[in-house]
Amino acid sequence: MIQELDPVVLTEDLPEAGLKQGDVGCVVMVHDGGKGFEVEFTTLAGDTVAVATVAARTVRPVGRREIAHVRLVA
Repeated sequence: MIQELDPVVLTEDLPEAGLKQGDVGCVVMVHDGGKGFEVEFTTLAGDTVAVATVAARTVRPVGRREIAHVRLVA
């Protein structure tokens, strides 16, 4: 179960927020028992890129054997 402060991975693009599938964010709020989440996405330097409210189906927990990949944001 995803909880506050857990890292999560986007499972689909969120073009309105400038986010792409695979981007990693941190859950800052759980909505309605886990039906949705408020997720903050930051650069590796710690600058906030977006805070998005997402349905549970659009994120998944970070896997233990995954590694971050870098991309530039606008």
